Amino acid sequence: MLKADDEQTDLLVIGGGVLGAFHAYHGLQQGRSVTLLERNAAPKSATVRNFGQVVPSGMDPHWQQFGIESLRIYKAIQSQFDISVRQLGSIYIASNDEELALIEELAAINLENGYASELWTVQQCRDRYPQLRADYCVGGLFFPDEVSVNPRMMIHRLHQYLLQTPQFRSCFQTAVCDLSTNQDGRVTATCTDGRTFVAKKVVVCSGSEFQTLYPQLFAASDLVAVKLQMLKLRSQPDATLPGNVLTGLSIRRYECFAQCPSWNEIKSREPEDDFSKRWGVHILFKQEAEGGIILGDSHEYSPASQIDELDFEIRQEINQYFITEGKKIFDLPSWDIEASWAGVYCQTKHPSGIFTRTIDDNIHIVTGIGGKGMTSSAGFAKHHLQELYHD
Repeated sequence: MLKADDEQTDLLVIGGGVLGAFHAYHGLQQGRSVTLLERNAAPKSATVRNFGQVVPSGMDPHWQQFGIESLRIYKAIQSQFDISVRQLGSIYIASNDEELALIEELAAINLENGYASELWTVQQCRDRYPQLRADYCVGGLFFPDEVSVNPRMMIHRLHQYLLQTPQFRSCFQTAVCDLSTNQDGRVTATCTDGRTFVAKKVVVCSGSEFQTLYPQLFAASDLVAVKLQMLKLRSQPDATLPGNVLTGLSIRRYECFAQCPSWNEIKSREPEDDFSKRWGVHILFKQEAEGGIILGDSHEYSPASQIDELDFEIRQEINQYFITEGKKIFDLPSWDIEASWAGVYCQTKHPSGIFTRTIDDNIHIVTGIGGKGMTSSAGFAKHHLQELYHD
């Protein structure tokens, strides 16, 4: 039975990261009242610990469609409210003939699929990136429609944008410890501070927080926790790296290239004991508006049931590898490290590419989006809510 002090809403979203925030956004777009609960004072996990690259180009054909929809959503919001979106494109820089073959094959696939991309010569690449080393680059594939965001700024501004809608409410430092379905089908969320919220539907976007809600379900799942390490170089306005810069190791890693005819043969020739293989490294660059350059990243894995095995250490040999490999690609004025950090996201082994579960009809768990979160959450959340509401 409802109590007089229960706070009621159409849609309750648990988790204020990018996946939760865009579920809230689309709930509002559908005309529903939405309450978002976040256990921390501000989102502090994977959403703010990544590159801020929105790159549908890197995804398989299914997820690329969510990414393309996300681009439209990011740009639409940016036209009304500054959430740090910059449309500077993305480039994949090939370092040898194998990688060049892959970007040429992907360009042909993009042409057939209608996704804009441009094969660039070495000179075109160096014209745009003056610090690019001539002995690294043999060509590039440029995606003009893709965008960048500031990962430590975007989510906070998105929350500010949502607050402009009267039907939206957010509560931070509000941890949900229990969800229960009432006789009338509505769901009561009980918080650690004693408050309760009642909703017609609840979406749980708790990221890699597996211990509070449904720990047994997560422990028995196929979810894998992934620790990423990256760093930021000190601001250097004399360097120019516009947009998202992805290099040869990214070409050899990203799912989009798996559809290329040469993929299997090229992958079969790669050494298995390489440092980049051992630590899951591929080299990305992204320069922020103030001049600092984010560089990384590495990948370490652990089952959700053993997430504590992912330690909190920053590995200096990984940072040194970033710098050593980065110097082979760009001649930057400075390689001084301003900060280094690790983040953890979770991903599923399921072919769908995301972990979803429905509990008691009106409680829906969605997590395990992996490294696709910043790129595809906006588009996926729209599709997911349409499914949940049978729109």
